Amino acid sequence: MRTKTVRAVNALTSHWAGHAAADGPGTVFTAAGVWPLLALLADGAAGPARTELEQALGIPADTAAEAARELLTALDGVRGLRAATGFWAARDLRLEEAWSAGLPAGTRGTLSGDEDTDRKALDSWAAELTDGLVERMPVPVDEQTRFVLASALTLRTRWIQPFEAWTTEIDEGPWAGQEVQGLSRSTTLLDRVRVAPAPGGPVTLLEVVGDGGVDVHLVLGEPQAPPGRTLQAGIAAVTRAIPSTGASLLPEGNPGPGLRIRSVRSESPEHRLHIRTVAFEVEADHDLLDPAALFGLESAGDTRADHFPGISSEPLAVGSARQSAVARFHSEGFEAAAVTAFTAVAGCAIPRSRYVVRQAQVAFERPFGFLAVHRTSRLVLAAGWVADPLPPEERDHEAEEAEAWAKLDAEEAEEAEERD
Repeated sequence: MRTKTVRAVNALTSHWAGHAAADGPGTVFTAAGVWPLLALLADGAAGPARTELEQALGIPADTAAEAARELLTALDGVRGLRAATGFWAARDLRLEEAWSAGLPAGTRGTLSGDEDTDRKALDSWAAELTDGLVERMPVPVDEQTRFVLASALTLRTRWIQPFEAWTTEIDEGPWAGQEVQGLSRSTTLLDRVRVAPAPGGPVTLLEVVGDGGVDVHLVLGEPQAPPGRTLQAGIAAVTRAIPSTGASLLPEGNPGPGLRIRSVRSESPEHRLHIRTVAFEVEADHDLLDPAALFGLESAGDTRADHFPGISSEPLAVGSARQSAVARFHSEGFEAAAVTAFTAVAGCAIPRSRYVVRQAQVAFERPFGFLAVHRTSRLVLAAGWVADPLPPEERDHEAEEAEAWAKLDAEEAEEAEERD
């Protein structure tokens, strides 16, 4: 991936974080799904719309389409990540050949003008491309829709080292008294947890390594820090825009939010990092026209003017721009998906210890952020905020009892057969 493009997408992610994290109690969003579509629109835009899109993109409009194609191709080549685009136009919409020829490879379709038929086709595309994680195309479609331009990103990664899952109750903080799906594990790699300084106070980051090219970083700020500020600091740290220090070099005590470091006696000479967090699932729907300025869409949404002469000789404006996203973090791995679309309208006994080692303990047991990051390029693929953990999974005691009895009966039958 081009470094310039990665920086531009990450900048949009950081700007969006300040708005998205304030929209609701929990959220997830991916600028990597929005940026290529803005780039394709910019390629066909003119006037103020082109200028505003360039500012949002962070690159010139005349290089945007090529950058979008390269980015989408690179994303689809990342192990565990699937990227796709789709374009559906009204039958009578005459497209400029240069613009349509520059669209990335992907689905091409025709809008019939029948709302139910088009809705079914678009929803089917969204569900298929995200393996059912996002079931509907996020934009409305009716007889006035001139085209739909969409992207779908689906990420699945399994942890190199799974967590141990159990039901636990949080002791303090906003989640105090709640029974949750707790996750824990330990490692000798102290520097999986790091602390970064930031204007709003330090943030603690935990790197959870996936089996492909994508890792997930959990980000914990000070209790009073706004979610957006914490996420922005986390993005700056994972993209190495600001420095961070690993637990092996941090002072003992509480050098970062949720982090404790001390020297302990141990039978083993290895240092240990003990991790506690929670399983979570977040979903969000975003209206990219609110705030339109963030995405360079203020002028483009004005239906009183023609903003995209490079797309069609017919006057066009952005009618709607939305993203639906979901993210799930559990003991075995992480998965996330987002569909973005634009429409155009006209852990006994304690043994004797021989070693003194460093022990770090980190706990994410109050609201925190998360970032899914491509390991090589440092592109932030998805970001979000966890306001509430998942409750304990409901157990089917009758089914478990029946399964236990069936297993016992099978064992008794096998023993009887061996005696005979």
